[in-house]
Amino acid sequence: MALIKVGRAAQISLPAEIRKQLEIAEGDYLEANVIKGSLVLKPVSAAGRRSAWQKIREAQRSVRYVGPEPRPSPEEEEMIFEEVEALRHKRA
Repeated sequence: MALIKVGRAAQISLPAEIRKQLEIAEGDYLEANVIKGSLVLKPVSAAGRRSAWQKIREAQRSVRYVGPEPRPSPEEEEMIFEEVEALRHKRA
């Protein structure tokens, strides 16, 4: 169980282990509810992030390349996209 201290202006900090487990990053939103006398925080953007990445990938596949030749191969484009996604998750 993680212990969280309420700080100045009623701010709280979530422990790193919880943020990693729930994939919560700076700027994400949490829904707060009081249920049977307990505070329940639920991430509302984590699932949205996954959905957004899927939509980005779908949009990426529909885009036609109009840049200079030689263009990157589909495998190279996929590798670049995966590296960007991995770096983004590493930052969180």
